[in-house]
Amino acid sequence: MTDNLALSRPETTGAFLVAALYHFARFDRYESFRAPLQAFCDENGIKGTLLIAREGINGTVAGTDDAIARLLAYLRSQPEFAKLEHKESRASKMPFLRMKVRLKREIVTMGVEDIDPNRIVGTYVDPKDWNALISDPDTIVIDTRNDYETAIGIFKGAVDPKTKTFREFPDWVKNNPGLHNKPKIAMYCTGGIRCEKATAFMKEQGFEDVYHLKGGILKYLEDVPQEESLWEGACFVFDERVSVEHGLTEGPHRLCHACRNPISAEEVNSPYFEEGVSCSHCYHTRTEEDRLRYRQRQHQIMLAKKRGEKHIGG
Repeated sequence: MTDNLALSRPETTGAFLVAALYHFARFDRYESFRAPLQAFCDENGIKGTLLIAREGINGTVAGTDDAIARLLAYLRSQPEFAKLEHKESRASKMPFLRMKVRLKREIVTMGVEDIDPNRIVGTYVDPKDWNALISDPDTIVIDTRNDYETAIGIFKGAVDPKTKTFREFPDWVKNNPGLHNKPKIAMYCTGGIRCEKATAFMKEQGFEDVYHLKGGILKYLEDVPQEESLWEGACFVFDERVSVEHGLTEGPHRLCHACRNPISAEEVNSPYFEEGVSCSHCYHTRTEEDRLRYRQRQHQIMLAKKRGEKHIGG
């Protein structure tokens, strides 16, 4: 694994600091660590989701600068997470409704036994060197994210597997023998964690020259100037900001709370869009009974908003 990065604070403004973090490590005491970690976050006003498993930790959280600094120090004080890496961005409002620390079998679910990025993994590529690699005609570039993420942004020339979940990725690889046609495989994801397992899997499948973007799309958008960028669109993030763009500024997308797909400003103007009820992605896959239920939920959300409260269902 790589050493911890001394990351500069993002230049974008926002009252809340958002930290995306992960670390693969043998963590046998993960079950007993859940309660103290939940309590620490609650005591410091931190919200978000942290997943812990025998293979490590993964998640995204938000809070004040001091609170996030305390959390990172607390996590790195654990011997297993001393080299934990994180990436920072800003949010104008708290992007999470609650704090959840969850016990999982995997911190990113691929569903393949014995994939251990601590044992075998692809070659890390810094954002400053990424353009040269993916512009090389001997390189196949693969986006390891899911279809609702790739729909709003992707690297120029990248292959989109159009997976619904990360569990589908291993079968996609096995069903695409053409991936062996070029000597180099370059892979990327949002923050780097999926590529840890994806590149490990590719190496196990016999691919030799396998690379992945260090820090993921988020680090690329932070480090690479927009005028030099090969990134097209916005990057989906798993919080209420929905997407971020170059410089990690908040993107223009909203989330359809019926199907959880990101929707653009143009899609908001679609006749199929109804706040909290439907959008062009899900209108034809939902029944009128579904939409009635969603309207009732949306009504409760709006009533809570008028009272100055947050409705958990929103």
